[in-house]
Amino acid sequence: MIQEGNDDLAAYMPNNEEGKSNDSASTNPAPEEQASALSQPAEVPSAAAEPAVSPAFVQRDQSELLWVAEKVNRVREEMRKYVIGQSEMIELLLAGIFSNGHILLEGVPGVAKTLSSKALSKVLHVDFSRIQFTPDLMPSDVIGTSVFSMKEGEFNFRKGPIFSNIVLIDEINRAPAKTQAALFEVMEERQITYDGNRYDMSFPFLVIATQNPVEQEGTYNLPEAQLDRFLFKIKLDYPTLDEETLILTRYKEQIQAPDLSGIATVFTADELHKVQKVVEKIIVEDRLIQYIAQIVNKTRNHSKLFLGGSPRASLSILKSAKAFAAIRGRDFVTPDDIQFVTIHVLNHRLILTPEAEMEGTQMEEVIREIVQTIEVPR
Repeated sequence: MIQEGNDDLAAYMPNNEEGKSNDSASTNPAPEEQASALSQPAEVPSAAAEPAVSPAFVQRDQSELLWVAEKVNRVREEMRKYVIGQSEMIELLLAGIFSNGHILLEGVPGVAKTLSSKALSKVLHVDFSRIQFTPDLMPSDVIGTSVFSMKEGEFNFRKGPIFSNIVLIDEINRAPAKTQAALFEVMEERQITYDGNRYDMSFPFLVIATQNPVEQEGTYNLPEAQLDRFLFKIKLDYPTLDEETLILTRYKEQIQAPDLSGIATVFTADELHKVQKVVEKIIVEDRLIQYIAQIVNKTRNHSKLFLGGSPRASLSILKSAKAFAAIRGRDFVTPDDIQFVTIHVLNHRLILTPEAEMEGTQMEEVIREIVQTIEVPR
């Protein structure tokens, strides 16, 4: 598991100083590992050409990563003012934003799914909209519709609530398949097509959908094609005894809904774009690329799985692992990053065989078994 917090950032930062003693070997990567983590392999014509990466480039990268880590810590602090516990969910939400992916939250009512989404939208200086999915909701209620203008004598397209930056879809499995299908294009291509015209979403665009795993009456299961468009499926559990005690203590003198106006803005749209550029530059070694491919390939040949992961699942593991490396203040991906995100990336993309379902097998158990059977790159 990835270690919590940001206390050991210095240990993750590449060291470019010469003449370091051997005492730093336990906390800093070896010189050859530093080079691979900071630049693509290149031929060095002579010893005088070393180091392969200029100190100025290294310093710029360090400052960007430290800036991201500082921002992430501020987001944690702001979110914890209202969301107690669920620290893993907060980091997964940030990883989804940083890697440009949508999030599916699954949990019983009352575990702060909607509150977390609203609090996240507050720390981002972007537009927010909420859509409550119901059985009578129509696609036009989501994407918009044409309205006749008496003044102009023509139809004009009126945008629906999907045209926002952070879109919270409450109980996504309550709407019929026709309305759910309206999200296909907008989630994958970040655009909609209406009457032959294309309308692009503004940056950033993130869909956070919630669903209740228990109450199934009057619900419509999401098709595999739509589930595959979510980067993560985050399963929220009940809080611990200490966390629930803290929740009661914090709100013991309050009967109104939490007022989120006290949350400070941490990220702007331009800063989120900058973070995504930092994530794109995170180094992933070839052996880790092969490691991801082996994990996903194993899901297609497992005796307990009817449906395995697609190449989109492999790409989702790759980009979300890069996002977590940036959150941890590193410019390179480790096997721990890959193992951590794999469960959340695959748990909604795989389908158990009927025999495995009858035995009560949990999807997470199968994914952990697959990860444990594959040799970890050294």
